[in-house]
Amino acid sequence: MTCYFLGVDIGATKTHALIAGETGMAVGFGQAGPGNHETVGYPGLAAALDVAVTEALAAAGLAKEQIAGAGFGVAGYDWPSEREPTLRAIGSLGLCAPVEAVNDTILGLVAGATEGWGIAVVSGTGCNCRGWDRHRDREGQVTGHGLWMGEAAGASELVLRALQVIAQAWTRRGPPTELAAAFVDHTGSHSIDEMLEQLTTGQLELHADAAPLVFQVAAHGDPVAMELVRWAGCELGELACAVIRQLEFEELALDVVLVGSMFDAGPDLIEPMRQTIRAVAPGAHLVRLTVPPVIGAVILGMEQAGLTGLEQREALIDSARRFLPG
Repeated sequence: MTCYFLGVDIGATKTHALIAGETGMAVGFGQAGPGNHETVGYPGLAAALDVAVTEALAAAGLAKEQIAGAGFGVAGYDWPSEREPTLRAIGSLGLCAPVEAVNDTILGLVAGATEGWGIAVVSGTGCNCRGWDRHRDREGQVTGHGLWMGEAAGASELVLRALQVIAQAWTRRGPPTELAAAFVDHTGSHSIDEMLEQLTTGQLELHADAAPLVFQVAAHGDPVAMELVRWAGCELGELACAVIRQLEFEELALDVVLVGSMFDAGPDLIEPMRQTIRAVAPGAHLVRLTVPPVIGAVILGMEQAGLTGLEQREALIDSARRFLPG
């Protein structure tokens, strides 16, 4: 009888569930809304899981009793104290199979690192970084809580820094920058004065979707924007360096997997990051994740049933293309 494996990637904006057979052939996909307990609570996490997994099972024509192992990457699962309620929410699915839950950053590592260990750096709306040693005996991490904890740079942090340099240019504390005009145009304001007034009085908000403006202005040679991009790359490199030090990877050849939409910016962001990392770990190899992280969740599910998972990775990636968005 064929064994089937479930992987679920639970994020702050969406939840993806993918089912595959023991050869890595994907057979069903489901999706739901956000499942991060920090925003929707554990009942919201359980609800998102139910919708996505039920849809995946229906698409595959399977019953939950046919799942032999399941892996879950959970946004917001940052601390040991959150393990029990996270597993309780997963338990509401009623699976009979062994399961494992990890922070969702780890999924990128499993999906993208050559041997499934090393460092993963996420830079999307926010940022995070985690790592596993070769035997997965130790895990390194940052807090995943952004500038509040001195960690950058996801798109949200980049937009905040851009607003700071725009304000400094307006008050003559810093040099002029074309970022001001770009952000005024983006917000529909009539002037920088109006934009700053609306931002500081709560009439206007700027979010992570404004981050591409920084890269666009930098591409036109604006020195302030170029420095912001370099800053973001260095900051992301420092996240990786922190975890490299925790796991004592300085002398090893290792993969650093880059996960998230910010890395679409290309070399201007990635090269400062690479230089920062290689100053600490010269053998580090940066790898851009080009497949959805839910692939890593399925591999994690396979491992719960005793399969290596990594052997099926390429087949899983190829067969999952017809299911996965983007």
